[in-house]
Amino acid sequence: MNEANAGETSAAAGEPDVAGHDVVVIGSGAAGLTAALALAVSKRVLVLAKGSLTGGSTAWAQGGIAAVLDAGDTFENHVRDTMVAGAGLNDREAVEFVIERAPASIDRLCELGVPFNRDEDTLHLTREGGHSHRRIVHVDDATGWAVQDALLSAARKNPNITLLPGRTCIDLITDRHREHYSGAGHVWGVYALNEETGRVERHVARATVLASGGAGRCYLFSTAPRGATGDGIAMAWRAGARVSNMEMMQFHPTCLYNLDVKNFLITEAVRGEGGRLINPRTGKRFMTYYDPERMELAPRDVVARAIDAEIKRFGLDYVHLDISHEDPAFVRRHFPTIHEKLSGLGIDMTTGPIPVVPAQHYTCGGVVVDLYARTDLPGLWAAGECTESGLHGANRLASNSLLECFVFGEAAASDILTMWDELDEPPAILPWDESRVTDSDEEVVIKQNWTEIRRFMWNYVGIVRTTKRLERAAHRIELLKREVEDYYGSFRVTTDLIELRNLLQSAELIVKSALARKESRGLHYTLDYPETRAEPRDTVLVP
Repeated sequence: MNEANAGETSAAAGEPDVAGHDVVVIGSGAAGLTAALALAVSKRVLVLAKGSLTGGSTAWAQGGIAAVLDAGDTFENHVRDTMVAGAGLNDREAVEFVIERAPASIDRLCELGVPFNRDEDTLHLTREGGHSHRRIVHVDDATGWAVQDALLSAARKNPNITLLPGRTCIDLITDRHREHYSGAGHVWGVYALNEETGRVERHVARATVLASGGAGRCYLFSTAPRGATGDGIAMAWRAGARVSNMEMMQFHPTCLYNLDVKNFLITEAVRGEGGRLINPRTGKRFMTYYDPERMELAPRDVVARAIDAEIKRFGLDYVHLDISHEDPAFVRRHFPTIHEKLSGLGIDMTTGPIPVVPAQHYTCGGVVVDLYARTDLPGLWAAGECTESGLHGANRLASNSLLECFVFGEAAASDILTMWDELDEPPAILPWDESRVTDSDEEVVIKQNWTEIRRFMWNYVGIVRTTKRLERAAHRIELLKREVEDYYGSFRVTTDLIELRNLLQSAELIVKSALARKESRGLHYTLDYPETRAEPRDTVLVP
């Protein structure tokens, strides 16, 4: 294993030109590491991570991974559930592509040593909202951490993989950055800030895989990790790639309501195992009024809007999620992480309810990719939450997200290996130009703008939208763009500045997409266009 930690003096860790790698992978989560491990069979792979190697969304995933493994289940059932949740906006070919490869993905994870829960010799399957069968494999209620650990352990042992944390990616290197300028649009790697030295490095390679996660931190309340600032989506857009369905921002119905702990998720599986949503003022189980057939197991957009409606109608701060009617030993056994966390906050989920509110949870739109994980840009592949593959449509079905990472991470690697002999050697690339900038003396501007973006996105571009609110958000974005561009052009880059720039770009894409959709479908619900059109159509933005 060749792991270079931030601050080392090796070429990989500190020099402005980092050579010697065939492929650069941006992101060290499930999608990035899956691609890296598959590529490392014959190629030298560099994996870049902003902050720590475990700082992405993968480690935060509590629920599990959906796959048809039960005798009574079928691929067609899983496809139908995915399409229903996605409100028909899904690409059926992409849905079938992913679901048919799910059992093989689970097998590979078992081979890597992921300790999935079992009932004797068979994998224990749980059920989550929107699923017609039990098909969620899991590791207690901390599946993502177990998957991240297994993938990272395998990557560390692989001599063809270099893991490089502490790198904030700034912009994709394209033909515009060649010593001999070209407008061809080919991607040759990425410029990245070394977070410890403050120097900008060129990471150049024949192929680049974008696996940088979502844009959840555009919102004030989010279950996403601190670094989910839409970096990959914004970089790909600036480089010339199309993005699609950015208005489809998923809000998880049940985030813990706690003034000190703002982003602790209460997994869908709590409802899957019998948890009930209760109005704390009336004491009534309110899903009977919103979706009497599916109740708490309705798709996330339905449940999130129901909770939002109850909170607004009754002037509540939160609603209750109650599983205390189930056997305490069963609850502790199935949800040890959640039980321990809540106990530390003075909440016993075995004897009383959990206060919950909706929070931004998943970016269903992103960079347009095909079934080979190819983007519009030659030399750039993408996988995971930064993409729009056609799998999720207008709303992601629970536990399909990690699955997408594995399948498209493999697809990217397979395509790169297949066409390797057709990929050119990288040209000479210009160094990062810092000749006209100085160190910032106004960091407060970044903090102010960051807070402002997240507040107006939450208030104007949240669970329920109107055209007037969206136009207000668009107006504020235009004002902030000028301010941020002026700041970016004047000062040396920092992680905070890079993230602010990407956050604002992602917010603009979300708002533009939301204004373009003149209907309510899935996660996009607008009071001005409450009906759903007969023909589902993607919102595709072209740079």
